[in-house]
Amino acid sequence: MADRRIRVLVADDQRDVRGAFRLIVDAQPDMVTVAEAADGRSALEATRRLKPDVALLDIRMPHADGLAVTRALTSDPATADVRVIVVTTFDHDEYVAEALALGACGFLLKRSGPTLLVEAIRAAAHGDLLVSPQVTVRLLSRLGATRRPVTHPGTGILSGREIEIVRHVAQGRTNAEIAGELFISPGTVKTHLANIGGKLGRHNRVGIAAWAWEQGIVRPSG
Repeated sequence: MADRRIRVLVADDQRDVRGAFRLIVDAQPDMVTVAEAADGRSALEATRRLKPDVALLDIRMPHADGLAVTRALTSDPATADVRVIVVTTFDHDEYVAEALALGACGFLLKRSGPTLLVEAIRAAAHGDLLVSPQVTVRLLSRLGATRRPVTHPGTGILSGREIEIVRHVAQGRTNAEIAGELFISPGTVKTHLANIGGKLGRHNRVGIAAWAWEQGIVRPSG
């Protein structure tokens, strides 16, 4: 990613929102907007054609909402490498849970402002979390509190060290923090996460964290 700009697709049914996002993206030296889409069907077609690095998808769009587009993109090997950021006006936990379960890299509120948008795009392009770990933990802990842990095949195929790493990820720790805690290198943590994701069928570290909360590997405090 260092040798070229991050290519971004912006999908929102409001012209002014698309325009604002384009201005923010194109003002960055390491980013460029490659397409805009006013509905879900157009967003899906443009993403399949252009293969952007990051797709900003509004949840509420005509023809296909952002969650449906996310599902289509992450389930298709041809577009599975596109990093999806789900963007919405509404801070509803059910939206967050579904977006993460579908493989979105993160969840961003439109009112978050340009700084967080830019940080989210850069994070997505590098496969990292798109919102602060504290926010992610808050949302996932609510998910965990409302679900009864179930036995998942992954609990039998993950090693003890992998379970440790999953627990740290679910608690919102970065790779560097996990490495320091376990006395290993950040690169080793990254390798473990890739192996864990493959075993669990989860697309990114947020999906891995969601799995941990679903299984009761971590539990809400208090």
